[in-house]
Amino acid sequence: MIMDWNAYRDALIAATKRLGEMNPDLMAGYRGMGALAIKPGKLDHKTHELIALAVAITLRCDGCIAAHVHGAKRAGASEEEVAEALGVAAMVNTGAAMVYGARTIDAFAAIS
Repeated sequence: MIMDWNAYRDALIAATKRLGEMNPDLMAGYRGMGALAIKPGKLDHKTHELIALAVAITLRCDGCIAAHVHGAKRAGASEEEVAEALGVAAMVNTGAAMVYGARTIDAFAAIS
């Protein structure tokens, strides 16, 4: 195992609780946005969590991974569904690198 994800998640919860005590308006805003974003609508909760995991790896956020793996498992996501969502995220990251590669070639051609 790379790290103890449960202990990390617990420590992160404690640290963000402390941040919330010091800046309750910030935490209230974050929680409000989070509640709106995961509110079931056209997409179910499991799909929201799979999207959150895909974004988490593109942002390289261990805390997001810990939180949303927990959420995805609680929402009934299988390990195979998580792996498929992560494959989509990897594809998008590759596409973004290609776009920025093209921008770099354009910059190289334009700069004298």
